[in-house]
Amino acid sequence: MLKGKTVVIGVTGGIAAYKSAQLVSDLVKEGCDVHVVMTKNALYFIHPITFETLTGHKCLTDTFDRNFEFNVEHVALSQRADAFLIAPASADVIGKAANGIADDMLTTMLLAADCPILLAPAMNTYMYENSIVQENLAKLRRHGFTVIEPAVGRLACRDVGKGKLPDGKTLIDSLRYAIGYEKDLMGVKVLVSAGPTAEAIDPVRYITNHSSGKMGYAIAEAAAMRGADVTLVSGPVSLTPPLYVKTVGVRSAEEMYQAISERFPSADILIMAAAVADYTPQCTADEKIKKSDGEMNLPLQRTKDILQWAGNNKTEGQFVCGFSMETEHLLENSRRKLLKKHCDMIAANSLRQSGAGFGTDTNILTLITPETAQELPLLSKSEAAHALLDAIRDSRVR
Repeated sequence: MLKGKTVVIGVTGGIAAYKSAQLVSDLVKEGCDVHVVMTKNALYFIHPITFETLTGHKCLTDTFDRNFEFNVEHVALSQRADAFLIAPASADVIGKAANGIADDMLTTMLLAADCPILLAPAMNTYMYENSIVQENLAKLRRHGFTVIEPAVGRLACRDVGKGKLPDGKTLIDSLRYAIGYEKDLMGVKVLVSAGPTAEAIDPVRYITNHSSGKMGYAIAEAAAMRGADVTLVSGPVSLTPPLYVKTVGVRSAEEMYQAISERFPSADILIMAAAVADYTPQCTADEKIKKSDGEMNLPLQRTKDILQWAGNNKTEGQFVCGFSMETEHLLENSRRKLLKKHCDMIAANSLRQSGAGFGTDTNILTLITPETAQELPLLSKSEAAHALLDAIRDSRVR
């Protein structure tokens, strides 16, 4: 959550400076109080009026500017800020910051800042890979700066390589990680499964389901934002892996079982949000699939019940949460699943409720434990993920 946070955006001289305007606009829409500080070289690429219009604040460019209410501005704003993000960060400013040089408003404010400082380098690939720049970045990391890795792609100089300013979502997610959430899961190892599995019938066809993976990805992202060490085991989905999450891609139920069983012993929490296919074709490569009256007669066998395996094999202190999707008798069926599979919690939802289930950006969860049943309202999947993690956190400390 960034609403109400004071964020200082530093803009340095580079072609990527024009992208900072969209970043600032997006942060303002998130409810941030945004202040922009520009180097003099940045003025060659974008005008301060752009940022002043977007933020409603004077854009700071000159340490000795007398056209503001009396205050030691670089100290006052630095102390008021919740986070400082330099995007783009040029090689010049990176070098100055690494060596304590304060010869303009931006670098002076950096020395006075008492908050998380994030740098998003953006420059030519050869400049970025230069050993001096890398040494400066390593030095800044040692001093507590967060360096957001640049993206790879075609640069303004026509070269192709590493050096692009990351997209706005990556920059804002990095801010969310730095200041958006209390790190109440710091040190906790969370294993999450997400998405569908796909069971091959032949080289063309397969058995799967409608799971989009959105709920599992939201849980993984939320846990990471709260400081957890998160591993996400994901079936085939069209989603970008969350930042600060180790993602393991799988396709079949057997591959998901292998990935989870390998990592489960070291996990503190397992959240099985994946919709694992119940059946897999029981065919060898030499068998033909027979057809009768136009219908496919396909021999099937059940896939491994990963949730039940985890419930049966959990050790003291481990917490197992499964998901249940029902069309009727939500509480009764979900509580039966909770007991049968030896889970600590079931997050249940109904396909009959509008806004819940597969493919949506919202969900309606009922969190069921052996003692309680907590029905949540309609929430975004991100909000539902945090509510689920709150309930798991509270259950573990009882």
